[in-house]
Amino acid sequence: MASITLKNISKRFGDERVIDNLNLHIKDGSFTVFVGPSGCGKSTTLRMIAGLEEQSEGEIWIDDQRIDHLPPGKRNIAMVFQNYALYPSMTVKGNIEFGLKNKKVPKAEREALINDIASIVGLTPYLSKKPQVLSGGQRQRVALARAMVKKPKVFVFDEPLSNLDAKLRGQMRTELIQLHKRLGTTFVYVTHDQTEAMSMGDEIVILHKGLIQQMDKPMTIYHQPANVFAAQFIGTPAMNVFTVDELPESFQHVGQEVNQIGFRPEHVTISKSLALSGEKAIVKAEIKTVETLGSETLYQLETSFGGMVAKSIEPPLSMGDKVYISVARGHLHYFDQNGVAITKPHVVHEEVGIEA
Repeated sequence: MASITLKNISKRFGDERVIDNLNLHIKDGSFTVFVGPSGCGKSTTLRMIAGLEEQSEGEIWIDDQRIDHLPPGKRNIAMVFQNYALYPSMTVKGNIEFGLKNKKVPKAEREALINDIASIVGLTPYLSKKPQVLSGGQRQRVALARAMVKKPKVFVFDEPLSNLDAKLRGQMRTELIQLHKRLGTTFVYVTHDQTEAMSMGDEIVILHKGLIQQMDKPMTIYHQPANVFAAQFIGTPAMNVFTVDELPESFQHVGQEVNQIGFRPEHVTISKSLALSGEKAIVKAEIKTVETLGSETLYQLETSFGGMVAKSIEPPLSMGDKVYISVARGHLHYFDQNGVAITKPHVVHEEVGIEA
């Protein structure tokens, strides 16, 4: 197990700076997920940790050892790639064993390691088969097993599930969570999929344009986003965010420091009548689209101040219905002119909702 520390890391490709003065500490034994849109620098950061890219500035440490001057093979890091990078001419056993042979690990020790790891990842029946006859999930397990036999201090994963179908991705997410719990090793994982980030990581790092927007536990980020970018990136559907000037009068009873106000779709209460228990302010809206997802329904709503998304577990309403909507003050998020969260803005009314 090992902690990872990045100190003042920057990375440039020509004149383009993709990572800008990144400072980060990844805890020993954590499952840390880097998430963000394409081009945000998450894979580049991962590759610098693994030694596949050289940083332009800064230092990389594992525990109390600086490693950025070491080649990849000397960093005690195992990497699992998106494309698996298996040898098609070798059997599953041969792929897993290849690195051990290069290290001249004795045959008896190799056999014991391979059998143990194959059992852990469910590959024992497939050891004599070639990769091309395996499913995508089985190939991913081979890549995992090949990394595991090295007994590294750190595992790094670069979007390893992106080539799998939705059902298999869900299954592999569960398996990786269980594997992390069993090994207790530091996992660093890159994905553009915020569902993966929320469901797998015990720590999430949100990157945008080479800068950390927020690093925290998944539910802390969800309930207490540090800025508008984090608020709208994490959560499906995204948080509704409006400038104060766009919103009805009741929203304008906040301090001058508040520039934007947001609320999650599931915190929008929808009713066909005015009888909204516990809510004081309402607004008229029209349902533009309805997506029924089984346990919940998503609505695109049109109001006098723009469109928004709502999520409900109540029986679905119909497209074109005229409704009333409301949001309790306790579910509002406030941001300043730079998009930074304000935790305790000045609010005149004890309860601020949405009014007609």
